Amino acid sequence: MDQMSDAATGRKDAGDRVIDLAVEGMTCASCVARVERAARKVAGVSGAAVNLASERARISGAGFDAAAVIAAIGKAGYAAREVAESGAAEAAEATRRAADGRRELRHVIIAALLTAPLIGNMALHMAGAPLGLPGWAELALATPVQLWLGARFYRAGWAALRAGAGNMDLLVALGTSAAYGLSLVLLAQGWAGGHGGAPLYFDSAATVITLILFGKWLEARARRQTGAALAALAALRPTTARLRDADGGEREVPIGQVGRGDLVAVRPGERIPVDGVIEAGESSVDLSMLTGESLPVARGPGGLVPGGAINGEGALLLRTEAVGAETMLARIIRLVETAQAEKAPIQRLVDRVAAVFVPVVVAVAAATLAGWLLAGAGAPVAILNAVSVLVIACPCALGLATPTAVMAGTGVAARHGILVKDAEALEAAARVTAIAFDKTGTLTEGKPSVVAVAPTEGVSDAELLAMMAGVQAGSEHPLARAVCARAAADGIAAQPAEAVKALPGRGVSGEVGGQRITIGSSRLLEESAAAAGALGATAHELEAAGRSVSWVIGADGADRAARVLGLVGFGDRVKPGAAAAVAALRAQGRLVALLTGDNAGAAAAVARDLGIDKVFSGRLPADKTEIVSALRRDGHVVAMVGDGVNDAPSLAAADIGMAMATGTDIAMHTAGITLMRGEPALVVAALDVARATMRKIRQGLFWAFVYNVVGIPLAALGWLSPMVAGAAMAASSVSVVTNALLLRRWRPPVK
Repeated sequence: MDQMSDAATGRKDAGDRVIDLAVEGMTCASCVARVERAARKVAGVSGAAVNLASERARISGAGFDAAAVIAAIGKAGYAAREVAESGAAEAAEATRRAADGRRELRHVIIAALLTAPLIGNMALHMAGAPLGLPGWAELALATPVQLWLGARFYRAGWAALRAGAGNMDLLVALGTSAAYGLSLVLLAQGWAGGHGGAPLYFDSAATVITLILFGKWLEARARRQTGAALAALAALRPTTARLRDADGGEREVPIGQVGRGDLVAVRPGERIPVDGVIEAGESSVDLSMLTGESLPVARGPGGLVPGGAINGEGALLLRTEAVGAETMLARIIRLVETAQAEKAPIQRLVDRVAAVFVPVVVAVAAATLAGWLLAGAGAPVAILNAVSVLVIACPCALGLATPTAVMAGTGVAARHGILVKDAEALEAAARVTAIAFDKTGTLTEGKPSVVAVAPTEGVSDAELLAMMAGVQAGSEHPLARAVCARAAADGIAAQPAEAVKALPGRGVSGEVGGQRITIGSSRLLEESAAAAGALGATAHELEAAGRSVSWVIGADGADRAARVLGLVGFGDRVKPGAAAAVAALRAQGRLVALLTGDNAGAAAAVARDLGIDKVFSGRLPADKTEIVSALRRDGHVVAMVGDGVNDAPSLAAADIGMAMATGTDIAMHTAGITLMRGEPALVVAALDVARATMRKIRQGLFWAFVYNVVGIPLAALGWLSPMVAGAAMAASSVSVVTNALLLRRWRPPVK
């Protein structure tokens, strides 16, 4: 299994610094906007993306001071600290969040116990009962709720005011203070007396705070669940390893003391601590948490195993290839973190609304107060209706709709072996109408075998294979590996080759025994001006049978005249599940195309087996890029699926590139989505989870907007009491987050 490149994990360029900050105190979309503005004002900061659901900020730029960014965020009213990338740091963060959750629950319980008699008293009054709590008792019960348990709203609201902005806490503080203050005035004037007189509104203020505290606790609890997939991945990080010394002894050391090239012993049932190559031993390895592989895979000497996977029944001795931040697990975690930190393009609308939301709401509340006073309703009624407007109009749901869905969607995708680079890739994948597949290694197994060797007269099979094996000895191309494997199986030694050079999209060349040997496609044969001769008919028969053909062309002597030395035919099997994946894509109304550098016969055979209508064969990397661009010009949103170096340009040209992690690093570098298993069914799954995530985002934003559009006028008209408004506000945020969490039940549509 190839390791993922830094670029594949969403890392910035070397000159661009990126830090992650944990930010405390954010409550709504307005808070997000203020933190981002504060961070961007720091010298050297070029980008700031804040995620309300994860309470994280990703800061990027060149030459900025992290302490200055933290200070700027603190001045804006929020506590920030840099996030360390380690298992211990993740555990400490989880412990802190759990403690915060327990404290919030305690506050909710205390608030509920203090508010319950006030609600009972209100019910008695509504029923016309002669008995009830005296005014001083209502004051005694409501004051701790307002000034102690509700102090968080005053602190955050005051910080927002000092920063010249507003947020949800300011709205709650203003609204409940108005109801509490009005009651104090009425009580002080003796209007309430003991059991009768004018009504007090301590119950409204206390109930609103209690409901909002309960809603915030439920919301935080649900938000923690959106990061469950990332937490599960982080929990896989091993902390120790068993080093094998030169004398054969073993000692357990912290993972930080293990270096590349060290020998590490892994016992049966243990979690593998490093990325390494097996030196000795055989076992089955459980990769389910890393790649979504449902069954353990067999590994023996020479096999690569990633850290975080679970060793099966055999003892293994590994030669360390990567540790710490360079392991496959660490890179996967970084990729998921990046996807969850980046904003989806649809979030820009929310940001624009949030920037003006709180001032507009305060203006509407002031207009409501003035309107009811002018209508002669009296101060208590006018104030309560204004309070309802302030309480119900909360941008929490708007701020949570997108990030919670993105976190849940990318998390469940990662558990099934689909790594999304950023939210923009997720949004593009949801709109795909055409999918272009590479053939070799993508739809076929990419493990071709030599099925025919046809040398020209004067050249033996062994000589032809020896020359080819020499030129292709260092190549990772599947056809090159097939030639080398055939030569080794036949006991043929590769001839030494020099000046080996890749010919992108065509083949490879090198010097063998003073002769320039070029190996490649029929296109290369045409460009060389060498005559196919009698082998032309052989090549035609092989291609008609769906075989790939490589020509071997020699050039020697002073004139370097090219001549055909022979050809080799290759056979490759279609991957299991490829036909079902293509059928599923076509059933969804998507166009499916095959782009390959292989000959027309081989391409047609695969297309026929899989039911693909649009076939482009014999294409160079530049041709593939042009085809993808042409599909886009025709109005399609195009996904390109590939795994090789020659697919990188077309992956970049597509609206969304999907790279098989079983392929090359450069393909993953270019792609927006990495498929951790080389299964075509994952393409269907990636598009499906993207659509499901965007559906949840749209649902969340729709209900958040509708809630405010409907709720604010109702409150202004006096049709919603502050208590109902508080309950509705809390319910809106909880419902948006809970709806996003339903993504955790998503399963791939094609097995």
